[in-house]
Amino acid sequence: MNGAAPRSPVSECSPETVTAPACVFVIFGASGDLTRRLLMPSLLNLAREGLLSSDFCIIGVDHHEKTDESFREAIVSTITKTSQAGAEKDEGATTADATALAFLRQRLYYHTGDFTDPATYAGLEKKLASLAGTMHGQAAQNPANAVFYLATAPRFFETIIAQLGASGLARQRDRAFRRIIIEKPFGRDLASARALNAAILHEVDEAQIYRIDHFLGKETVQNIMVLRFANFMFEPIWNRDHIDMIEITAAETVGVEGRGRFYETTGALRDMVPNHMFQLLSMIAMEPPNSFDADAIRTEKAKVIEAVRRYSPQEAMANAVRGQYGEGEILGQKITAYRASETVDPASMTETYAALKLWIDNWRWQGVPFFIRTGKALAHRRTEIVVHFKKAPGVLFRELDACDYSPGRMILHIQPDEGVSLRFVAKRPGRKVTLANVEMDFSYADYFKANPSTGYETLLYDCLIGDPTLFQRADNVEAGWAVVQPFLDGWADRELGTLSPLEIYPAGGEGPAKADALLAASGHAWRALESSHQS
Repeated sequence: MNGAAPRSPVSECSPETVTAPACVFVIFGASGDLTRRLLMPSLLNLAREGLLSSDFCIIGVDHHEKTDESFREAIVSTITKTSQAGAEKDEGATTADATALAFLRQRLYYHTGDFTDPATYAGLEKKLASLAGTMHGQAAQNPANAVFYLATAPRFFETIIAQLGASGLARQRDRAFRRIIIEKPFGRDLASARALNAAILHEVDEAQIYRIDHFLGKETVQNIMVLRFANFMFEPIWNRDHIDMIEITAAETVGVEGRGRFYETTGALRDMVPNHMFQLLSMIAMEPPNSFDADAIRTEKAKVIEAVRRYSPQEAMANAVRGQYGEGEILGQKITAYRASETVDPASMTETYAALKLWIDNWRWQGVPFFIRTGKALAHRRTEIVVHFKKAPGVLFRELDACDYSPGRMILHIQPDEGVSLRFVAKRPGRKVTLANVEMDFSYADYFKANPSTGYETLLYDCLIGDPTLFQRADNVEAGWAVVQPFLDGWADRELGTLSPLEIYPAGGEGPAKADALLAASGHAWRALESSHQS
């Protein structure tokens, strides 16, 4: 299992992409929504691309009583329904899907067990040994490579890792790797994140931990580094001398949709900002790494978050807006207010929208404001980064009629449509010199034939081959929580919280009016969620 493994007989991958090594992929929480909707379809897509070894297999672990066969049937049924609900495919793509699904089905196994029971891990160890010895034609004593994916509620993270450590399942030996993927949220504040890191690192090495953030699986997010560092036209102007401000948006049209109990203890700030939003912030603001080595890149990203100005709770309240959606209408469908949702406190003060004004106190970004907003039940689903360049001196055009041109702007569209837009000023056709704003638009779909993607494929593949570039280190996680903590403390304080009161905004709108005022005070404005891809 540790030697060169043959590829899955699905398709040939590109020459520069290697097949992942033989591995047993263990999913804790195999009956959950994450496994059905994202992990299994992602592994199916990797199989379709020929990136999974023929000696790859999956063990689902959960407390529900199932057999290998019933687990296989449940997974195949879910994937088939999802595929049928998607876009139409040509005959060749359909055949590839069927071949990949058959490949995956043959490699699905199930292990029933309680996450807190040592017997679960003793049984899992036997199953791993059995698969290493029989499925792959090797001696049972030769340990298998294994990845343990914690697709569970956060309360089980520490328990599962402690049990993996105590049972010896996490121990790496005889050149076989053992890696652990942890879903967010990684802690709920700075203290809990530090405690969780300490507990995990007591059992395993940092190099074995892969803290996953599916935002970093998006093509446009990965393209940020290429855009900045491979195009010399951009890098020299990527600083305080030429950039006026940067806004980062993650807007959703959906509400809590049955997840009220979870959301009541989380809120928009904890759910999105220390992980997703700060990953985007660090990619757009990082210094050039000295290589594409994983630690070189992660070190530069960590430096950005460490340089974000630390507010006192009082200062945080002056630089934050929180909101909660009320009733409204989205895409013709009536939406009930958050407080009317099932399992939500009718007097809830949990925010479903958060906007922050941040500063990065380093040489490159001194004096450039960074505005972050994220929210649910908004007008449009959109994740993007907008880089606003400074306006050119108008002295040359001051005598022209209607000479009110806009500054240059670059938009990195992350979802749902991935691409880049650039706005600049051009002369209108005609005898007189008049100016107009024009747009150049690059869409991934127009230039490249993209493979089906959930956003997890790249991350799962990187873990299988041992590339941690797109995963967070412990220091990066704790730095993010250190920035967020003053906002949490301020909102939790009854007196300080009045300085940043909860505003009810209508579902289907742009969010709280105070978020507009947060930017207006600095002479800026958000790009409207209702605007087109280019505008």
